[in-house]
Amino acid sequence: MRAFLILEDGTVYEGRSIGRQKEIISEIVFNTSMTGYEEVLTDPSYTGQAVVMTYPLIGNYGVCEADMQSGKPHADAFIVRDISRLASSWRAENTLQNFLTRNSIGGIAGIDTRDLTRRLRDHGTMNGCITTALYEGEALSELIRKMKAYRVSGAVERASVREIRRYVGARGAAEDNPVRKRVALLDAGTKAGIVQSLTARGFDVTVYPSFSSAEEILADQPDGIMISNGPGDPADNTDMIREIRKLALSG
Repeated sequence: MRAFLILEDGTVYEGRSIGRQKEIISEIVFNTSMTGYEEVLTDPSYTGQAVVMTYPLIGNYGVCEADMQSGKPHADAFIVRDISRLASSWRAENTLQNFLTRNSIGGIAGIDTRDLTRRLRDHGTMNGCITTALYEGEALSELIRKMKAYRVSGAVERASVREIRRYVGARGAAEDNPVRKRVALLDAGTKAGIVQSLTARGFDVTVYPSFSSAEEILADQPDGIMISNGPGDPADNTDMIREIRKLALSG
């Protein structure tokens, strides 16, 4: 089905709908990775954003649950030049198209993603709308007003875990330091790869929800404290910033 990507500056790209067919207003950002589209889609850092992939062919090796960076996709939408309908990998468990549809992720294919990326790079991140409707005249003006008013909110809360999770480090991974170290990871949008990298080096990791108090974290007496990256504007997370200040002063 024919689809359109409309930017808040009035630029329109025409392509075809992929994934779940629905109208989406979101913040448009780009990613220059040649591989790893499944990791991008399931990265909590992209909560509240529609991701443009600059590499022209996406989906050729399908999707595999082991590559997911969280339990579900977090991106609002996916924007690609060409999407492969076939998955040419022995690891593939599904096609990208089916993965998007199953997880209610909409998107658009068939547009010049490199031109779009240059526009975003030159003019800054913009909001946009992916739609199958043809907007013209006053309807288009009203849509642009809605896009300009849109902002990502509550993204960290949506991306964070809701309960404490504990992971045991790999035994024998740190022979140079036989005393096991414990890391407290405050989750603002943690990828699975961060936890895996820490546990592979022998650290025991405790992941705390973004709303955790400094007192709760310090009560476990961790050897180190790490704050993950995450989506949205950091300045919006005033409660989390207050607790992080307490953690910094505790040292």
